[in-house]
Amino acid sequence: MPPSALIIGTRGSKLALAQTDLVQAELRQRRPDVPLKVLRISTAGDRIQDRPLAEVGGKALFVAEIETALREGRIQLAVHSAKDIPSDLPDDMRIAACLPRADAHDVLISRVSDSIASLPPGAIVGTSSPRRACQLMALRPDLDLRDIRGNVDTRIAKLHAGNYDAIILAAAGLSRLNLLHHVTQIVPFDEMLPCGAQGAIAIEVCADDTETMAIITQLDHAPTSTAISGERAFLSTIGGSCNSPLAAYATVDQQTFTISGMIGDSRGRTVHSTLSGAVWDATAIGIKLAEQLLAGGGADLLKADGVVARWPNAEAHG
Repeated sequence: MPPSALIIGTRGSKLALAQTDLVQAELRQRRPDVPLKVLRISTAGDRIQDRPLAEVGGKALFVAEIETALREGRIQLAVHSAKDIPSDLPDDMRIAACLPRADAHDVLISRVSDSIASLPPGAIVGTSSPRRACQLMALRPDLDLRDIRGNVDTRIAKLHAGNYDAIILAAAGLSRLNLLHHVTQIVPFDEMLPCGAQGAIAIEVCADDTETMAIITQLDHAPTSTAISGERAFLSTIGGSCNSPLAAYATVDQQTFTISGMIGDSRGRTVHSTLSGAVWDATAIGIKLAEQLLAGGGADLLKADGVVARWPNAEAHG
């Protein structure tokens, strides 16, 4: 028999609700016999808007209260931007499915220019991401980078109010909110590699909830899940934090898995590389790429910012 209802937990932002609508649509198509309800959950990440995210706990602030609701049985599944889920998942939680990944690029929205390269010297660029800031510094060390918090609408409003000359956002979020008309440049991957799991929607359930797991796995898009697993393995091997400029992007082409990764520091120095292999070795390839970058200078870059990587040789390296 189907469950009496599935209660979906989500943050209350416009983007989170748009992503939840996509999950509901998929569920209704595959399991029209299962009633659905949505519970909006306020997270610490949503409530704290006056400080950079990296200073107050990082990505976990967007998922902790939602995972508590899963454990308490107030919801049966949680919808997340996959990039917001810390790379080390609690033992009692599982990512049961990922929807097909949207565009993983970062984009520039600017009042004064049509590209990062043509921004005027000293232009004020808003970003709350150490990863984006690092890669911007590598491209344009003359830019004036300033923190910006708030949802997508708030950030765009701050830009048009004249607080910034440009901002950097994720293409996927803008697409899901029908705001792509604001974009002035889709930033190429060779200029700005995305956050691990950027563009993907992940559905989290309790590991022991086999009934919900059986339903949600029907929604899984295998190529996206494979790519995300490799990217998360890359991040987990490094063991950095929200303060660490880390990037990863993987693709699946038939039986070939390819992942590019980057480790940087707060001064805009980076190391990056790409590895490919069999799709069934995605996790191992993500780990191998992380180890290669750490050994090739990444551990030293993290150490310069006061971060000791999880990599076994990191303590002695440098």
